[in-house]
Amino acid sequence: MDRSVLLDRLAHMEAAAELGGGEARIKRQHDNGKLTARERIDALLDADSFVELDKFVQHQCRDFGMEKQRYPGDGVVTGYGRIDGRLVYVFAQDFTVFGGSLSAAHASKICKVMDHALRAGAPVIGLNDSGGARIQEGVASLGGYADIFLRNTLASGVIPQISAILGPCAGGAVYSPAITDFIAMVDQSSYMFVTGPDVIKTVTHEEVTKDALGGAGTHNAKSGVAHFQVPSEEAMIALLRELLSFMPQNNMEEAPRKATQDSATRSCPELNELVPTNPNKPYDMHDCIKVLADDGHFLEVQAEYAKNILIGFVRLDGRSVGVVANQPNFLAGCLDIDSSVKAARFVRFCDAFNIPLLTLVDVPGFLPGTVQEFGGIIKHGAKLLYAFAEATVPKVTVITRKAYGGAYDVMSSKHIRADFNFAWPTAEIAVMGPQGAVNIIHRNELAKADDPEARRAELVEEYRETFANPYRAAELGYIDEVLRPEDTRIRLIQAFGALENKRDTNPPKKHGNIPL
Repeated sequence: MDRSVLLDRLAHMEAAAELGGGEARIKRQHDNGKLTARERIDALLDADSFVELDKFVQHQCRDFGMEKQRYPGDGVVTGYGRIDGRLVYVFAQDFTVFGGSLSAAHASKICKVMDHALRAGAPVIGLNDSGGARIQEGVASLGGYADIFLRNTLASGVIPQISAILGPCAGGAVYSPAITDFIAMVDQSSYMFVTGPDVIKTVTHEEVTKDALGGAGTHNAKSGVAHFQVPSEEAMIALLRELLSFMPQNNMEEAPRKATQDSATRSCPELNELVPTNPNKPYDMHDCIKVLADDGHFLEVQAEYAKNILIGFVRLDGRSVGVVANQPNFLAGCLDIDSSVKAARFVRFCDAFNIPLLTLVDVPGFLPGTVQEFGGIIKHGAKLLYAFAEATVPKVTVITRKAYGGAYDVMSSKHIRADFNFAWPTAEIAVMGPQGAVNIIHRNELAKADDPEARRAELVEEYRETFANPYRAAELGYIDEVLRPEDTRIRLIQAFGALENKRDTNPPKKHGNIPL
């Protein structure tokens, strides 16, 4: 056969694959304010770096007339490329082909790139836009989902996995993103739910919209399922590229170090005035984090969920560092169920991928009340304790103000293997606050006092002088140094530099039994 004929046939097949579901469906995708799968990949990856795999794969279903509806690629574009020069594997579901629904062939393509990524030690990014399992294939499509779930699980903690939700994600489809490290959603155009509004109305008679049930706002603020909410697909692309810049390629490497003009010896005098003299007055821990970070930049994770704790990434002298910080501006910075789970999972991510941890502490304790106790605050709070204790990455802790009771222990204290523990002069480290302590310790004396309130005030001040400061803990070696706040950035950079070659191990075991 003539060579030109062969090449023409290849070009024709390539063009058919790249057309997806056809011009009309591509136009509909654009009219809905959404990019196509190929446009998303081109925007995400470095220019001309994408190498496509399985371009001509098609489903093999012969039921319900499906043999007459076959598209090369079968509704998902897969392959590999580069982000800032670093290798990544990617799949993008194509909503223009069968609504992006998953068939056995579709699933096999995703599994192939995940297998490649695991062998190559490179991150996987999934661009999800799918109506769910392809009903015409029955159990074959369900088996395809399970094949993906298994690979998500085996890859967990080995290579970074990021899920971008760019359209519907329903039924079994939601469990793959749920196993990945981070989920990002687009406001007003992406949805996640196990059962949709119609099924809920039929079964429970509840009426709810798609957005209220599983929109970006719901999963970022209420359920905590998602980690990021962005206003547009363009913002999603920028987020994915930035997020990846804080991570290593795999669990055997370190995160890339980024050059910065922000001096490692920069003093932070504004921190001297950050903590109010009134111990009951709130302040915003964001201000502390941004002052400490290179160029004032903090990539916050789950910003709208469990606001009493802050998590996210900064750089210190170019090094990627994970931050966990109590937020006095919300619930006084108390730990509760949601904040404990939020922080625990982040700590375990950082530990899995060799990202050092900075913990900023201002915590009056665990949130009291029947809702918390009945909800299992004991086991959920223990998740954060377990995560910090298990972590072997460099861990540096700064107590800015309150560190009371069990919450002092949990927030990366010296006793659970934090490497360097610092405190500001404003730190209060004790079993409980002065008021509560005096009421218990001096109960009998106060009952007999002529002027109980005056005597209580004296005893509170006495307790504060004795315990509500960092010096008793420093005497015992639990605090390595009491810092002037303005020197905190300098000392943190020195500490993480000293810990650069830290090696620590846990006892050999298959895995621990974290209190899930």
